[in-house]
Amino acid sequence: MALATGLRAAERTAFETVRHGLRLSPEFRRGLGGTLALAVLATLGKVIVPIAVQQVIDRGLRGGTPDVSFIRNAIGLCALAVVLTALCGYLMNVRLYRSTESGLATLRGKGFRHVHDLSVLTQNTERRGALVSRVTGDVDQISTFMQWGGLMVIIAFGQLLVATVLMAIYSWQLTLLVWACFLPLVVALPRFQRLVAGAYTRVRERAGDVLAAVSESVVGSAVIRAYGSEDRTAARIDTAVNAQRKAQIRAQRIVGFTFPITELVASVAIAGVVLLGVELGMTGSITAGRLIAFLFLITLFISPLQTATEVLNEAQNAIAGWRRILGVLDTPADVADPAHGATLPRGPISVEFEGVGFAYPGGAPVLHDVSVDIPPRTRVAVVGETGSGKTTFAKLLTRLMDPTSGRILVDGVDLRSVRFASLRERIVMVPQDGFLFDSSLAENIRFGLPSATDDHIRLALTELGLADWLDGLPAGLETPVGQRGESLSAGERQLVALARAYLADPDLLLLDEATSAVDPATEVRLARALDGVTRGRTAVSIAHRLSTAQAADEVLVFQHGRIVQRGPHAVLVEEPGVYADLYASWTAGTHSS
Repeated sequence: MALATGLRAAERTAFETVRHGLRLSPEFRRGLGGTLALAVLATLGKVIVPIAVQQVIDRGLRGGTPDVSFIRNAIGLCALAVVLTALCGYLMNVRLYRSTESGLATLRGKGFRHVHDLSVLTQNTERRGALVSRVTGDVDQISTFMQWGGLMVIIAFGQLLVATVLMAIYSWQLTLLVWACFLPLVVALPRFQRLVAGAYTRVRERAGDVLAAVSESVVGSAVIRAYGSEDRTAARIDTAVNAQRKAQIRAQRIVGFTFPITELVASVAIAGVVLLGVELGMTGSITAGRLIAFLFLITLFISPLQTATEVLNEAQNAIAGWRRILGVLDTPADVADPAHGATLPRGPISVEFEGVGFAYPGGAPVLHDVSVDIPPRTRVAVVGETGSGKTTFAKLLTRLMDPTSGRILVDGVDLRSVRFASLRERIVMVPQDGFLFDSSLAENIRFGLPSATDDHIRLALTELGLADWLDGLPAGLETPVGQRGESLSAGERQLVALARAYLADPDLLLLDEATSAVDPATEVRLARALDGVTRGRTAVSIAHRLSTAQAADEVLVFQHGRIVQRGPHAVLVEEPGVYADLYASWTAGTHSS
């Protein structure tokens, strides 16, 4: 919902899009005056040759006797001007590249940071590959235009202006003729621009779909092979690729239409200038040198219009990408870090849910009027069938999402008013999947405490009862875990996630089915270690293995988004109800295995 709001906000005109983008990346404008001055000099240098030709013909060759000295000086000055023009062009390029790369780095950095500011709920409204495409591929499209198309726009505009002024000096009649030929094309340009803009917006959308499909197939390659669905996956990718191909061809077809039109208008303009120029020459209204120079200037005049379609191609592609990245940046962070939030002191945490309800956008409520208090140093187990609301309860407690009704208090302070830095320091969640980064085992554990040394990490693993597991790894703490931890088993990934959380030393530890993928022997060892880890601090464990509930001070039983039972395991297991049924099913499954 929030991302859709950002996308609607990004539906601006091309001018509004560029203006908003420049406001977000002030580096684009830094030193722009000097760059434009160099562009003006580089553009003025291009008219030196036509002027030199005109002067040589009208003055150097006047009277039938060549003025060798004048011709030599004119050619020398022309060569010097060309060299200076090339130098100005080089300096302009360097300055433009420097400013655009700085601006794009800022834009890309803001995009990545804002993605992290968005709630999990907002991120899930769009496929992750498409979201990544917005802050990578779309920014690259802007880079291509700013460093090539933007340069062409500056030069082309200046070249068109200078050529028009000089042509008017030589012959206002011929200048009017040239503009009369090209004016219909210029008038039609805005409508054509809108068509191209829509076409390239669809191109960028399809490119995001391709990246999403490819990235998902790579990440899920093991599942794809396990179910023999390579053909279906390939067909899905082919569909996305073909959709992008068709969108690209349609956009290129629209752009390509202008090339023959421009060539036709240019031919008509040149023919008209030759015919009218000869007639004006016969009446003495224009000299031969000026007419020849005018024909040179027509080339300078036509060149920007001929490349305008190619520049427009890149411009609309870039603006489409700019709209998409601005759509991300304009998406409000619905779970925002309060500007002047509270900082909570360290110590055991109390938690209170007051009439908390939650519903996903467009869906039915998944939590209904949940009210519960968790005193400090209490170990709580949250149980229930799949879909009962356990994980949603955990995400709300760690403020990955905000409730749609009610409030959550931590030490008597509304969770929404606590600064993220304080919240993340005091509350740590061990998620169900135990995501690992493509680095060493030590670096992944150190993610919980960046200042931790290898000795601290070894001590933490020893206290968790994992020293023997560490000793059994091929390279100890330097063991590479692979992308997403694929070099380790699912159980080992969760061991690393637990060690990471333990090293962070939180005041509230939330375990979201953290032992679900651990074998029974490891689970027993972890149960003993976790008993020491959770002692003295508030702990909430969400698990479908009810062995966790046996060691808890209190059990919260969820059913259909409500807390239907609460109390110690020994009491609940004796009462008829949901918990007794769950415990009976779990016991039967344990004995049968």
